[in-house]
Amino acid sequence: MSAIKSTQRNLYEKKKMIKKKAKPFVSLVIPAYNEETIIEKNLNEICIYMSKLEAQYSWEMIIVDDGSNDNTGEILEKYAENRSNICVIRHLTNMRLAQALKTAFESCKGDYVITLDADLSYSADHIEKLLSKIIETNAQIVIASPYMKEGSVSNVPRMRKLLSKWANRFLSFFARGNIHTLTGMVRAYDRQFLIALNLKADDVDINAEIIYKSMLLRGRIIEIPASLNWNSQNLNGKQRRSSMRILPGISRYFISGFIFRPFMFFIFTGYILLFISLYPITWALIHTINCYRKMQYSIDPFDYKISDAIGNAFQQSPHAFLIGGFTLMLAIQFISLGALAMQVKHYFEELFHLGTNIFRNVKTKN
Repeated sequence: MSAIKSTQRNLYEKKKMIKKKAKPFVSLVIPAYNEETIIEKNLNEICIYMSKLEAQYSWEMIIVDDGSNDNTGEILEKYAENRSNICVIRHLTNMRLAQALKTAFESCKGDYVITLDADLSYSADHIEKLLSKIIETNAQIVIASPYMKEGSVSNVPRMRKLLSKWANRFLSFFARGNIHTLTGMVRAYDRQFLIALNLKADDVDINAEIIYKSMLLRGRIIEIPASLNWNSQNLNGKQRRSSMRILPGISRYFISGFIFRPFMFFIFTGYILLFISLYPITWALIHTINCYRKMQYSIDPFDYKISDAIGNAFQQSPHAFLIGGFTLMLAIQFISLGALAMQVKHYFEELFHLGTNIFRNVKTKN
């Protein structure tokens, strides 16, 4: 019996050693749209960098040309022609960031997935930092964060930088996860965890959606300091400009914050309205009491006196009654909607957990 146990233990240790010696397989994901001036140079930089890591990692690269209307697709296909570990997928039309990422995720085969910007606004050396951290900590997501301590942002247009910084602060407040950068795309993922998230977003809000659903599943999310640097010049000599549309960007970040804690929007609005209603209601109450006191020696019944007091106070300032009553009614409705939103969110979390567990069980059996 002891010999059998010893043999089993030896087999277990051998498997453990084999697994330990096996190089992690990494999938690099790069969405690209109209990047013909920089894409080949940046891919060369990534490939040269990854060749230095081949003793530690096996790797593949999945590039999605998201319906570019320049020569980006042709350049990518030519670049991947003689490289077996580079796969190029082309969308016929621009389907935006979320669909480009989801298309790439479906094709990834690695143990870990690294998402990168085609413009290398985060330099290639972030790849090794992300991989080291996710393997060391056994986290589900590691985020390259320029907004945390020791992170940095440079050469980014002022308006774009301001919007991004405050959008991340806004989302961080509602996420309550102590995460500084929720909108950034440069991250490392545990692939098995990532594919179970069932992502639904259709644009840049996919980055916040991933964080939200990972929090629901109690995934471990870690940040590392990162350097976000927009080069002042492209290869064609033209200064780079932000492609982000301000109003659509703000609306998407607002919606992402709503997804994290929808009840806060209703409850916060409700309490503001409740506070506003206090002044006219207090004024109406004080004047009603004063009018009643003037009638205290009247022989009329109490209900008549109180009605007359309210009527006199209303005649003095009808707007106080109207504004106070209207805002109080709105406040109660918003606070009630907040309570309902909280309940709905709990229901969604339960359903999401259930759906994710079913998905994982089915995938394991298959």
